[in-house]
Amino acid sequence: MSSNLPQPIDVSGSTLEEAIEEGLQQLGLTRNDVIIEIVEEGSRGVLGLGAREARVRLTPLRAPIASAPEPPPSPKPGRRPKEPAAIPAGAGEPDREANVAREVLEELLSKMRIKATVQVRRADSADIEGEAPWILDIQGRDLGILIGRHGETLDALQYITRLIASRELQHRANIIVDVEGYKTRRETSLRKLALNMAAQARQMGRTMTLEPMPPHERRIIHIALRDDDTVITESIGMGDSRRVTIIPKKS
Repeated sequence: MSSNLPQPIDVSGSTLEEAIEEGLQQLGLTRNDVIIEIVEEGSRGVLGLGAREARVRLTPLRAPIASAPEPPPSPKPGRRPKEPAAIPAGAGEPDREANVAREVLEELLSKMRIKATVQVRRADSADIEGEAPWILDIQGRDLGILIGRHGETLDALQYITRLIASRELQHRANIIVDVEGYKTRRETSLRKLALNMAAQARQMGRTMTLEPMPPHERRIIHIALRDDDTVITESIGMGDSRRVTIIPKKS
C-alpha cells in the first residue's frame, strides 16, 4: 500500500455533484478511488436568498494513474512469444472485499473491547452506483453504545471501517456497517415519517419542519420525496440544528 497518497481535500460547489466532480478533477481520480464525505449539503435558499454552497471532503485511496509507458519494442521476426492467459476482471474481488472489511471491523471491535460477531451479506438492492453493497451486521448483546444518537456513532464506525478497508483494497470498499438491523429499521421509519409529513403539508397547505437530523438521515427524507411533485424539500439551519422542511407546492 502506497504511503505517498494525496491528502484529503475539501471542495465546494453549487451542488453536491459539482463539488464532487471538481474534487475528482483536482485529484485526477475517479469515484471508485476516493471516499466521499458530505460536509455541507448546501441550500438553494428562498428566492435566491440565503443560498449556501455544497461542500464535500474527498479522501484519496491511491495516487493518480501515471501516463502510460512507452510500448516495448516489437519482437524480432521468428517464433511468436506465447501470450499469458487472460484473467477475468475483478475475479475473486467481491469475496476479498467482504473478507477484508469484516477483518477490519472485527479488529476495531476487539480494540474497543466489544464482544460481538460480524455477519456479512449482500444488500437486497443496488446503491446509486448500481452495485449492491456488502452489509456487515454486528450481532451481540448491549450494543447500543455502537449506535449513538441518531446513529452517529455507527456512522463514525462505518467511516473508519470503510477508510481502512479501502486503503487495503486500493479501491473504495462498498460496505455498510449496521448493528442488528438498526439502519434498516431507522430508514423504514424515516421514509414513513417523510410520507406522513408530506401528506400533512399538502392537507394543511403549510411548511412542515422535521426535527434536527444528521446529513445521512436528511438525505433519506429528500430521496423519499424527490419524486413527489406536490412538495419540495429544503435543509435549513446550521450544524447539529440543521433540519428538513417539507414545503407544499402551490397548485
